[in-house]
Amino acid sequence: MTRSVTVNGRRYAFPREPVVVVCIDGSEPDYMERAVAAGRMPWLASMLPRGADLRADCVVPTFTNPNNLSIVTGRPPSVHGICGNFFYDPAIDAEVMMNDPAYLRAPTIFPALREAGARVAIVTAKDKLRALLGHGLAMHDREVVCFSSEKADQATVAANGIERVVERVGMPVPSVYSAELSEFVLAAGVMLMREMRPDVTYLSTTDYIQHKHAPGSDGANDFYAMMDRYLAELDAAGAIVVLTADHGMNAKHRADGSPAVLFLQTELDAWLGEGRARTILPITDPYVVHHGALGSYATVYLPADADASALSSRVRALPGVERVLTRDEAARTFELPPDRIGDLVVVSERHHVIGTRADRHDLSGLDVPLRSHGGVSEQRVPLVVNRRLSGVEGRHLRNFDAFDIALNHVVAADVAAAE
Repeated sequence: MTRSVTVNGRRYAFPREPVVVVCIDGSEPDYMERAVAAGRMPWLASMLPRGADLRADCVVPTFTNPNNLSIVTGRPPSVHGICGNFFYDPAIDAEVMMNDPAYLRAPTIFPALREAGARVAIVTAKDKLRALLGHGLAMHDREVVCFSSEKADQATVAANGIERVVERVGMPVPSVYSAELSEFVLAAGVMLMREMRPDVTYLSTTDYIQHKHAPGSDGANDFYAMMDRYLAELDAAGAIVVLTADHGMNAKHRADGSPAVLFLQTELDAWLGEGRARTILPITDPYVVHHGALGSYATVYLPADADASALSSRVRALPGVERVLTRDEAARTFELPPDRIGDLVVVSERHHVIGTRADRHDLSGLDVPLRSHGGVSEQRVPLVVNRRLSGVEGRHLRNFDAFDIALNHVVAADVAAAE
């Protein structure tokens, strides 16, 4: 009988071969399509005829934390609770980062797989995700590794399951604002496959390049060519490789290159009085230089005496707004935890972003026209597998089906060879 684990109501077969799921942060499908067309991803081009080139929808809001946690729990934020990089916590009346495992309401698949005997490796570019992704794992048992590129030089066996990471990977610790931060993740994945051969590996990159370079540009193609080389090594090592993304990316600027921003708090202050409403931008994290905390999704807390219906109509009429939903509507539509979003959820159009007030956003780091994410327009993402699949035809796929596909739907190598 095939061994399996059940996590959050989903059954996963125990891996027969090493499984590597790669979350390519900000990877609008066109990035890989254009790089393949330009001849910059030869491994991917050669793999597609024998694999699966699918598309999936990610979680809205299309931000890093909600989607990474959806991928590793197999469920939307209504189950795992992480609905942004940043949120307002009414319990403590404070705006805080959502990188504390205390906010996680469901387990990831990793502890169950480890308990069943799997070796587990997790590498993330930014340290903000590490504690969430590694929650519930005992790092000191030598069969678990979890660390970030950002703090690779600080990794210890007690805290991360590994030491001397920089030496073993053969790269210095990169700048958090660099393509090399993601390259370190992939290089570490190859190193771990060679040294540890994990049964399950999760690699999560950063979207620094996608924020700065459009699909098909030299900068983007160089980045995807780099990834292709490491992915080829993982494939050659016999791993089932699944590529997906936490969200897409779009240009968010006017013809003159200036950001196309709706400063929503400014509008609310004019209508209700300064500070009576609270606009929360869940894109906010410690790394805002390349996007200035401007994304295409916001949540709004209204004063008790406000007419939510009338305000919803007024916000909907503002330039750049795609849709406005009440708390209950947003929770149903986007599968969000209702107690962690505001009275209104505002989503902007494809080429617009939402800010609070102009004086609250430092845009001095935007050295190229703004590209960002957060809305429904960034929901479509790749779901690419280096093996043939069975049993996924006709399904509405989500990025958080990645482990289900890798563990339950890959056609066994001997069956594929016989066919």
